[in-house]
Amino acid sequence: MGRIAIVTDSNSGITQSQAKEMGIYVLPMPFYINGELYYEDITLAQEEFYQRLAEDADISTSQPAPGDVMELWDKLLGEYDEVIHIPMSSGLSSSCETALMLAKDYDGRVHVIDNQRISITQRQSVLDALEMVEKGLSAQEIEEVLMREKLEASIYITVDTLKYLKKGGRVTAAGAALGAVLNIKPVLQIQGEKLDAFAKVRGFKAAKKTMIEAITKDIKERFAGKEIHLCAAYTCSDEEAAAWKKELEEKIPGYEIHMDRLSLSVSCHIGPGSMAVACSKKVEY
Repeated sequence: MGRIAIVTDSNSGITQSQAKEMGIYVLPMPFYINGELYYEDITLAQEEFYQRLAEDADISTSQPAPGDVMELWDKLLGEYDEVIHIPMSSGLSSSCETALMLAKDYDGRVHVIDNQRISITQRQSVLDALEMVEKGLSAQEIEEVLMREKLEASIYITVDTLKYLKKGGRVTAAGAALGAVLNIKPVLQIQGEKLDAFAKVRGFKAAKKTMIEAITKDIKERFAGKEIHLCAAYTCSDEEAAAWKKELEEKIPGYEIHMDRLSLSVSCHIGPGSMAVACSKKVEY
C-alpha cells in the first residue's frame, strides 16, 4: 500500500501546530487587509484579525496561489505516493475548482475532494481521511467514501450583528437597520454548497434555541439510526463559547462535543460574537 499525505486548508480550523501533531499539511488561506497580504495562522493571528475587523479595515478573502499549492504537492510527492487534498467547499470559494484543475497534471496522484465542507465539518473530513489511511484504504477508496458522504453534515450559525452580512450583500442596509432595532438574530445554515438563511428570531436566546432544535431534528430524522459527530464553533469570547458548549451538552446529552473557533474565511462574513453547532454522520466504509 502506497503512502498517502493528507492536505487541507486553514478553513478547516486546523492550526499549523495541530497539523504537525496530526501528521497532516495545512495550506494557509490568504487575506488582504487594507490591500496588504496576510496568511492565516502564519502572519495573521485570530486576535489581530478581529482587532482589524473591529477597526472597519477593508478585509477580503482570497485563495492559495496555484504556485503555492503545486509547490506543496510536489514536495509531498517526493516523500509520499499520493495526496488527498481536502479544500473548503467549492460553493464558498474558487480554491477547490483551482485545485481540481491543477490536479489534472499529476497523473492521478493527487485526489482533490470537493465534499462541500468548511470549518468543523471540513476538519471532520480530515479526521475521517486520516482514520481511513490508518485502516489501509487506498487513496481512491478514501476519495470515494468522502464524496459519497459529502452532504451528510449540517452547520447552523447565529450572528451577534447584521453589520458584516450587510457588508457582504447578504442583508440590505434597511434590513440591517430594522434588525438592529428589533434585535433580530438570523440563524444561517451550511448544508452542502452555500451559506443560506434558515430562520429569523428575536434575541440571542431564541437563536440558540432554534439552532439546538434544528440540530436535534437532524440527528433524530436525517441521521436516524446513524452515529454522528457533534461539534460547535464560535467567534464570541472563550467564556461565552464555554457556556454555549455546556448548554449543548445539557440539551443534547450523550455526545463528546468538539469545539473550535470558526475559520477566518467564515468569520470575515459574519463578524465577532457568533456561535455555531454542527453535526456530521460518521463515515461508513
